[in-house]
Amino acid sequence: MTTTLSLLQARRLALRAQGFGRADRGEITHRQLLAQIDRLGVVQIDSVNAVVRSHYLPLFSRLGAYDRTLLEQAAWSQGRRRALFEYWGHEASLLPLSLYPLMRWRMQRAHDGVGIYRHLARFGREQHALIQRVLQAVREQGALGAGSLGQKTGGSSAWWGWSAEKHALEWLFAAGEVTVAGRRGFERLYDLPERVLPSAILNSAVPEDADAQRRLLLRAAQALGVATEKDLRDYYRLDASESKARLAELVEAGELQPVMVQGWAQPAYCAGEPKTPRKVDASALLSPFDSLIWERARTERLFDFHYRLEIYTPQHKRVYGYYVLPFLHNERLAARLDLRAERAHQRLAVHAVHTEAAGLDEAGIAALALNLRQLAGWLGLLHVQFNCASDSAARLQAYLR
Repeated sequence: MTTTLSLLQARRLALRAQGFGRADRGEITHRQLLAQIDRLGVVQIDSVNAVVRSHYLPLFSRLGAYDRTLLEQAAWSQGRRRALFEYWGHEASLLPLSLYPLMRWRMQRAHDGVGIYRHLARFGREQHALIQRVLQAVREQGALGAGSLGQKTGGSSAWWGWSAEKHALEWLFAAGEVTVAGRRGFERLYDLPERVLPSAILNSAVPEDADAQRRLLLRAAQALGVATEKDLRDYYRLDASESKARLAELVEAGELQPVMVQGWAQPAYCAGEPKTPRKVDASALLSPFDSLIWERARTERLFDFHYRLEIYTPQHKRVYGYYVLPFLHNERLAARLDLRAERAHQRLAVHAVHTEAAGLDEAGIAALALNLRQLAGWLGLLHVQFNCASDSAARLQAYLR
């Protein structure tokens, strides 16, 4: 018989799989940070810096205040502490080095311009000479960004302008012929993989496409706790037809367990027999690009929380604000806040506080106030300032005082 889960059980499975409910262990170490990233399997990168770059936030939401240089060392250092690489995982992402072999099939497809990479085929053909010249420049000059490479060409016409140069670097990156060695500000610096990544990773056996896809779906299932086929394929952005075929193979092999979730129209899957925790005690502000909520339809199914990012919505049409962070509390998404780190004034500005229909009790308000204080402190900001007037804002201000 197929196991049936209540919605609350599904939430608890998802929250625990995503690393919430961790007991406080004091200062966060490099090893603890990497263990959390390995649990997630992928951390999305985004350039918006309204509060802090998004890839820093998911770890803060789960671990609390940590030294951000730990993540930077893991992602972009040249030493033994490097444990991550950048690639197209779920959008632009940081991934554990152990997943590099599982992305080689995607790199090959990008090189060949097939599947979802068909748009690269024409550029690869028509700009082959440009691509090779850019690659040669990387070989000779080391880690380069698009801007610095252009400055060394002796004229814009030699490289068909900055846009073509950037496209060439992105083509090489997608094809795995260069990787990200580091960042200058937020600009990627590209270098040859053999000068950046451990030889043991580069020389690992490359699995067949189908095997890599199965392993990525399993990683997604472990990270999500319980998920539909669409949820699973979205985690690493797999092709729909291939995902469905690989999913059937995993079910037949007993590696994924079909389950039903009350209120979900589609069947769901767990990695093994679901073991629901009794409770997941966690309160956290979430990045808009957090893997718990990035698939918006799943967020609505799981938490009854309709969420859309309004950065690109004209100001007069925004409902909740420019950069809105959901607040997780008592196993539900209980509120959302429009926040901004105003570094010049050393303050965390709260432009709006919206609670969900069930509201926040006094314990919830106290937890949210604590999260705001901790976030401000972690960002090096001296205080929290409210630029909005509402009952929830007034209650939060009372706790912060």
